[in-house]
Amino acid sequence: MHDPRPPAIALMGPTASGKTALALEWAQALDGEIVSVDSALVYRGLDIGAAKPTADERAAAPHHLVDLREPWQAYSAAEFAADARVAIDDILARGRLPILAGGTGLYFRALLQGLSPMPEADAAVRAVIDAEARERGWPALHAELAGVDPAAAARIHATDAQRIQRALEVFRLSGRPISEWQREPATAPRLPCRVLKLVIAPADRGVLHARIEARFDAMLAAGFLDEVRALRELSQLRAHPAPLDLPAIRAVGYRQAWEHLGGVTSPGEFRDRAIHATRQLAKRQLTWLRGELDARWFDPASEQGRLDAALALFLGAREEPSGA
Repeated sequence: MHDPRPPAIALMGPTASGKTALALEWAQALDGEIVSVDSALVYRGLDIGAAKPTADERAAAPHHLVDLREPWQAYSAAEFAADARVAIDDILARGRLPILAGGTGLYFRALLQGLSPMPEADAAVRAVIDAEARERGWPALHAELAGVDPAAAARIHATDAQRIQRALEVFRLSGRPISEWQREPATAPRLPCRVLKLVIAPADRGVLHARIEARFDAMLAAGFLDEVRALRELSQLRAHPAPLDLPAIRAVGYRQAWEHLGGVTSPGEFRDRAIHATRQLAKRQLTWLRGELDARWFDPASEQGRLDAALALFLGAREEPSGA
């Protein structure tokens, strides 16, 4: 059946797969605007280590949902979905093509499929849980979670502060385990556009690992550690009792750099840990992407022709990107 809604592209893939460059190329060739689907890019000050588009790249094509929060602030998937829908509506109103580009699976799911209903974040409850964690440690709170929600505890690592906090918060607010809430049907308003979901990923995992390593070394050369030093000097982060529990500082690379600058690791250990953490992130992203059964996969190095053809077919009368 013909879908009369205007088109949008969801450009998905693991970290370091080349999504940013391809999204920028398509935005310029197809009169598009980019909506970032990345949980690190929402934070100001996370630039080099998050591979945030440069000022020149952002001038070349409009980017949305970048630099929305300070690094000591929270930002939820539900907030992202609401903000992204506003951005998409605005882009379509200008007669342009929305290009949703990033690798945060929860953000894509929240936007395209919706989230299961559950209590919203409560600052007072979170403050209590944070205080308990400082006194008892996150493993102890994980053990408490296992007593009230074994299913959630089995999925959440004993040091994953953000997810432990959220699971306990939901239980304390509602009296129901978060695992029960997550089994509730997800609902989301229908998007005002039809979406082509494309996964960009090298077929050879070794190629992706090499790209991750090369990109991280380039980040170091560009001043990544100086960027993290500047974050450590922010008064709000200096005053925070547990900055490593903040989502921004827990971002891959930033946690390892923060610990290194605190004297926990040597330069070599820091580099190895950061690259390993980035590879693990890519592995988790690929696992999630394999569950997106309506997404089409392409190796950008060997399947450019197929990718171009799929894009041209979906866009119909729109101009095909030259050399995309």
